[in-house]
Amino acid sequence: MHFPDLPADEPETPVSFHFEDVEFDLPDEQKLTDWLLGVAESESKEFVEVNYIFCSDERLREMNVEFLDHDYYTDVITFPYADDAVHGDVFISSERVADNAQTLGVAFEHELCRVLVHGVLHLAGYLDKTEAAERLMREKEDFYLAKIFPKG
Repeated sequence: MHFPDLPADEPETPVSFHFEDVEFDLPDEQKLTDWLLGVAESESKEFVEVNYIFCSDERLREMNVEFLDHDYYTDVITFPYADDAVHGDVFISSERVADNAQTLGVAFEHELCRVLVHGVLHLAGYLDKTEAAERLMREKEDFYLAKIFPKG
């Protein structure tokens, strides 16, 4: 019996983007994926898998209450699955990203990339609960944002 040659499966990407209860046009997914993989490499962290899940303000607030006992809106919540690698789920409120972009006077895509890299940095072990840790997180975000949004 002869079996036909089947096409090779496309390799699965370690970065995936999902939309829960919101929709918007995501910029170039491959460019974002390559950039995020580069962040992990620069941080000397193995990149296993990250699922980005975009949702509404209300959905993320509900998760903040349920999982973190915080009753307030936020732009991003990260759920790590490993201590020594970039592996986890990152939930992002696209509504909060849009509001923050307007408040900060930056494009939606710029603020979106800030929260995308924020999630990777959390998964790489960076925290932001103290003033010093938050300052370091912002410096790292700015450093990596300059790689995808070069000034010039």
